[in-house]
Amino acid sequence: MEHFYLTLLLLFVSSITLFLFGMFYKHKSQYTCFVNLPPGKTGLPFLGESLEFLSTGWKGHPEKFVFDRMSKFSSDVFRTNILGQPTAVLCGAAANKFLFSNENKLVVSWWPDSVNKLFPSSLQTSSKQEAVKMRKMLPQFLKPEALQRYIGIMDTIAQRHFASGWENKDKVVVFPLAKSYTFWLACRLFVSLEDPVRIAKLADYFYPLASGIISIPIDLPGTPFRRAIKASKFIRKELVEIIKQRKVDLAQGMASATQDILSHMLLTSDEDGQFMNEMDVADKILGLLIGGHDTASAACTFIVKYLAELPDIYEAVHKEQMEIAESKAPGELLNWNDIQKMKYSWNVASEVMRLNPPLQGAFREAINEFMFKGFYIPKGWKLYWNANSTHRNHKYFPEPEKFDPSRFEGNGPVPYTYVPFGGGPRMCPGKEYARLEILVFMHNLVKRFKFQKLIPDEKIIVDPMPIPEKGLPVLLLPHASSI
Repeated sequence: MEHFYLTLLLLFVSSITLFLFGMFYKHKSQYTCFVNLPPGKTGLPFLGESLEFLSTGWKGHPEKFVFDRMSKFSSDVFRTNILGQPTAVLCGAAANKFLFSNENKLVVSWWPDSVNKLFPSSLQTSSKQEAVKMRKMLPQFLKPEALQRYIGIMDTIAQRHFASGWENKDKVVVFPLAKSYTFWLACRLFVSLEDPVRIAKLADYFYPLASGIISIPIDLPGTPFRRAIKASKFIRKELVEIIKQRKVDLAQGMASATQDILSHMLLTSDEDGQFMNEMDVADKILGLLIGGHDTASAACTFIVKYLAELPDIYEAVHKEQMEIAESKAPGELLNWNDIQKMKYSWNVASEVMRLNPPLQGAFREAINEFMFKGFYIPKGWKLYWNANSTHRNHKYFPEPEKFDPSRFEGNGPVPYTYVPFGGGPRMCPGKEYARLEILVFMHNLVKRFKFQKLIPDEKIIVDPMPIPEKGLPVLLLPHASSI
């Protein structure tokens, strides 16, 4: 009898075991306790580690969240929970290469719920479809050969910007002025908007929108997300008015089909002959305006910071730019050949973006399960890559805290270690546009001024891009008075 009951027990245990293994293989991603997940912790219910992820940026040390966990768990990959999502953070050059090389194969771009709610058109299709649509919508406009003809316009706007915002002033706050410059450029080149009153009105709403993009999507009064929703509604309304007027102008021959991205979007249909509706176009333009000015304004601000702190670097940039300025006839604008001569200046800008990458990182979603460095990543998990995991890592950049533009001479950094513009199929399409607007800014800045920081140890915060807490106030020293 004992053998009978023992046999029944063994059959029962075997049946349960087979059932569990069957369920595991059928729904493997849901039974992750059986597999070798990356080490880490998931934090509080719902919130996960979102507050710590965001607060390290607010406190001025955005790299701390990643480096603390790289040290504690793994230098290659660790798990967490960010913005309500189970997330694997992939670190280092190999991780960057893996993610960038497997776009649309193992991973696709992913944005938090906050983004989907701020850009309603993204809810109608998958993020992958939206990315493909956007890439097709971007005309040849953003390629270097196409951008060459806009350098003169950039120089003209920069000259007006410095004349109105910097000259005849003893001190200025740099970040708001840098935002004004890059936003003015984006409005002019993307939608042909030139009215300074209307541009200024739009600009006031862009900062709360940018701050709320990567935030906990709590729609309550006073939250960054609520302010972002309010700002996005206002900007979208203004853009729809611009779009309606552009349609009229195109119909009447008062606007060119190739004058800017807006005209291109309005006149380009998809494979089925369908044109985007006005709200869809407004969302796309809104995204471009954010991408076209926010990151560059942060870069321009930090360029001023480092040039003020490092007189030897400033003098080398000034020398290069003055050789170009002195070669120009009175009133002659910058051109493509001038930009190509700004090699040292761009090395300086590149080192600025290594130490303070405007794009801290980005999210992906696993569309298939896969293994990375021996750890199992389930389908549906979110993935996050972070620029600081390589930019501030001594393994890739010796003395990573030292400002050294020579890192970008010759062949420059090892591939996949320097990623301020991302990489792979989703590398920022505006990379060359950003290079031009930054170099035009540097040229017009250093030929007019030297400058001193008014807050020597001003705190840097990340929200969601790095910015000096007080906006970087500086004392201006025109060259004529500093000789």
